[in-house]
Amino acid sequence: MMLKMTTRFAIVLFLSLGCSSLLCGQDAGTGNDWIPLFNGKDLDGWKASENPGTFSVENGTIKASGPRAHLFYVGDVENHHFQDFEFKARVMTRPKANSGIYIHTKYQEEGWPVHGYEVQVNNSQEDWRRTGSLYAIQDVIENYATDNEWYTEYVKVEGKRIIVKINDTVVVDYTQPENPKREGDGVTRVLNGGTFALQGHDPGSTVFYKDIMVRPL
Repeated sequence: MMLKMTTRFAIVLFLSLGCSSLLCGQDAGTGNDWIPLFNGKDLDGWKASENPGTFSVENGTIKASGPRAHLFYVGDVENHHFQDFEFKARVMTRPKANSGIYIHTKYQEEGWPVHGYEVQVNNSQEDWRRTGSLYAIQDVIENYATDNEWYTEYVKVEGKRIIVKINDTVVVDYTQPENPKREGDGVTRVLNGGTFALQGHDPGSTVFYKDIMVRPL
């Protein structure tokens, strides 16, 4: 009798509370949860190109400062291949710094990544394309962030649409056309799935990243 009552109580409680993610078979990170890509301690899950010394971990952040290099996510989340997702990171630039966050890209040993799109990080460097620009595709000329202050850079890709927000302000809302017109190296600047990369632009640029998170859609 006690077993029957306990079972009946559990069923009633389940129905009253609704379906939990565990009971419905939704594991963590399948579209409902933000997943960290950086552990705050080391560069496990990341791989740097051409000048690895440009990247270091400092006070729980990834510091990009030095000769040109790119730090690619090569970790286990989604087997480092993302299609539709939300991405966000806390970013702080030093004056005259230039950097970027690449999406839908692939690891390459040297040079500027040719695959995917770059989302600009630049609040005061001489390049007029400012933070949040979908570089050379849909550019932002206004400043929505300030040097020496943490801000949030958010990117959402869903289908062919890319949304970029700086803090809570939408600065880019771009839908890739069916047959985008690209020339030269730009022919691979399209949404085709891939990983993320952080840019170390030049020895005069110092940028910090932390709380790097993704939510697959």
